[in-house]
Amino acid sequence: MKEGRLIKGIGGFYYVYIDGLIYECKARGIFRKKKITPSIGDFVRIDVIDEEKKLGVLEEILDRKNEMIRPPVSNIDQAFIVFSFINPDINTMLLDRFTVLAESKGLDVVICLNKTDLVKDEILIKELNEIYKNSGYKIIMTSTKENNGLEEIKNLLHSKTSVFAGPSGVGKSSILKILTNRELEIGDVSQKTGRGKHTTRHAELIRINSDGWVVDTPGFSSLDLGEIDSEELSDFFPEFREYMTECRFVSCSHVNEPDCMVKEALEEGKIALSRYENYKTFLKEIKESRRY
Repeated sequence: MKEGRLIKGIGGFYYVYIDGLIYECKARGIFRKKKITPSIGDFVRIDVIDEEKKLGVLEEILDRKNEMIRPPVSNIDQAFIVFSFINPDINTMLLDRFTVLAESKGLDVVICLNKTDLVKDEILIKELNEIYKNSGYKIIMTSTKENNGLEEIKNLLHSKTSVFAGPSGVGKSSILKILTNRELEIGDVSQKTGRGKHTTRHAELIRINSDGWVVDTPGFSSLDLGEIDSEELSDFFPEFREYMTECRFVSCSHVNEPDCMVKEALEEGKIALSRYENYKTFLKEIKESRRY
């Protein structure tokens, strides 16, 4: 058998990349019986039944490092969270929701702030840098119009499997088109709603930089935090970590408890107020979802 990586699945056929070649495979019936669904990004073993036509049978799915349910992709290393400054305007609560979801999957996070060519107010750029400077996230300012920041992104794609996530209309497809040299369907922003139109239809792995992979996907199609426990939410705010171990109570929620070092760091300006307020909003949302 040969080992490879599942890069695309369409209509019951699975396409597996092995040493620069792509094999079209059907999955064994045992997967259906065991209710196991192959996922884009899976490392797999196949039995080749026709080498000339590159046809095979999917025999085994190797252990997954991680997996996302919506969209169904696995073995991801890092997430580029893409937002635009304007058109649509940036929403830091939504941005923080994306970073929490990526953190909960164990992904490295890079924040990509796009459409810098449309920004007239430099103070906005400075304020956003200030908010996230203590989070530990790398922030890249990009513009596909002016080709800014794209080389920096490309350098981070080496030897990694990366997913680009963010609301529609912020320029994910435009960035991926340039990075992958592939024609991707690009949407615009609805004049009526101010929101982007969804363009990407299914997940697919795209080879890039000879040793990296990019997931062409709508990103996190569900932004529900319900799978996260309230006790672990603070773990997904990196700037909290060095302070929360010093709180008086091990189970400190960092809201009402005395001697909370996270709140002390907040008062000292070491944690951005907007990040803390969003943390409290998410905590309340998670706790309320547990009541039903």
